[in-house]
Amino acid sequence: MEPYQQAVLLGIAAGFFARLYMLRTDYRQYPTYPHGRVIHLALGFIAACLGAVAVPSFAEKDFTAVTFLTLAAQQFRDVRNMEREMLSTMDRNELVPRGSTYIEGIAMVFEGRNYLVIFTALVVSLFTYVFHWWWGLVMGVAGLFLDRLWMSGQSVGHIAHVQAAPIQFKGPLLYVDDIVIMNVGLTTNRRLIEERGIGIVLIPKNEDARITLSHLGQRQAILHDATTILGTYRDSGTPALMPLAKLDLENGRVGILLLPQEKDVEKAIRLIRRVPVLESAVRRPSQAAVNR
Repeated sequence: MEPYQQAVLLGIAAGFFARLYMLRTDYRQYPTYPHGRVIHLALGFIAACLGAVAVPSFAEKDFTAVTFLTLAAQQFRDVRNMEREMLSTMDRNELVPRGSTYIEGIAMVFEGRNYLVIFTALVVSLFTYVFHWWWGLVMGVAGLFLDRLWMSGQSVGHIAHVQAAPIQFKGPLLYVDDIVIMNVGLTTNRRLIEERGIGIVLIPKNEDARITLSHLGQRQAILHDATTILGTYRDSGTPALMPLAKLDLENGRVGILLLPQEKDVEKAIRLIRRVPVLESAVRRPSQAAVNR
């Protein structure tokens, strides 16, 4: 087999396996199975082909590969738009929606992972073509570790202390710890909240975390993930039973009210710690020149 054939085949295989490795259908049930997976695996195969053929094309001085890579970048930007539109449409039917910030983060991830596939396929193809196919295998394994590193990010537990807090009423005002959540007028709704409600308080670990947790999109993502796992004791047309997250303006703490189907405080704390910190919500005022 010719060296460029080995490079192309091994690069395609490594890139496609990397996309398969990065594809997750978890508690959020997205991408859906099987059709959502088929779409993303097909796009991953295309990305792997583009990355794998780039090295032999440059070696043979066929610079049309640059054109294909440019077209691929445009195509994957369209993938991001497609994901954004689809998730926004689905979000209208959620009892506790994801929110636009969470949706934008998911769309960004799906675009970025196709670029990781191109990178993995290109590196494996390069080392196979220049050295030996054994080197291609080694770089394929290294590429998987690098993909895993780039897939991971911070969670709420990294930036805040998560602890249970009591729920109480002072007249019609509902409090989680000493943070005002909302005004509940009906006695039946107050009784239901007292029976089924879970109170959680997030205490930011630093000033950057305080600003990040104040972001409405980040708080909405916490509520959505919590209700996806624990369920929510409400139906449409019951605004008093909506899970809420409110900010303490004095110290940056966030009070969270959940009304789950399954009242398990420890599980709620564990899952909120694992909610991802959204890239679009991250703020680092400590890095500003005036604060150094």
